[in-house]
Amino acid sequence: MENAKDLRLAVLIDADNIPYRLVSGILEEIAKYGSPTFKRIYADWTKPHVAGWKSVLLDHAITPVQQYSYTSGKNSTDSALIIDAMDILYTGRVDGFCLVSSDSDFTRLATRLREAGMKVFGMGEQKTPSAFRAACDKFIYIEILEQPEAASPKQIKLADLRKKEKIISKADKNLVSLITSSVNDIADENGWAFLGELGNLLLKKRPDFDPRNYGFGKLLPLIRSLGQFEIDEREAGRKNVKLVYVRVK
Repeated sequence: MENAKDLRLAVLIDADNIPYRLVSGILEEIAKYGSPTFKRIYADWTKPHVAGWKSVLLDHAITPVQQYSYTSGKNSTDSALIIDAMDILYTGRVDGFCLVSSDSDFTRLATRLREAGMKVFGMGEQKTPSAFRAACDKFIYIEILEQPEAASPKQIKLADLRKKEKIISKADKNLVSLITSSVNDIADENGWAFLGELGNLLLKKRPDFDPRNYGFGKLLPLIRSLGQFEIDEREAGRKNVKLVYVRVK
């Protein structure tokens, strides 16, 4: 089975809907899932609102695609991106796509690419319509990719404490219900669910699920913070390797 990090990805960015300051974080995130074979960004580059992108394209080897706005009020870059995506699909040179946009107009494109057997990653702001998020295999909110400003150790510790205090309120009943039902779906006869399988199932149920949305880098610390699940770390027979299982209390 091909490793996920070996996936050849076509990265297509809608410059009208994504801030250029996040480009480094976006590309670093994409590198976790595969290797970009195509990197293209779409805009009417004669417009002043995309001027900031021009300063970062060369540094990240992203190819700009010009699409004039023929009609006022219409986003013509959407159609250019969709046409290119289908052209790339039929070349057979990629294993998946990363669609970077907060625009619901790409919902049908994401669905069509998945129907063709492609892995589809979506990236956009939290305001992205649910239909587009659900159409992707995984959807990442770009807000979590913001680089925090430098802070003193005391400030960092205080911020961490406040984050921990608020995590239960941020992890609402829907999240707890989602994790609980997912544990029960794959649990063995004793009620234990393997953490790796749990993470995969959560992502299938909610493509936009990400522990970072709740202030945690990994799934296990998030589950621990909820206080409603038992954790069992079992020896795997290899040095420094443990298998983690979760059960509803």
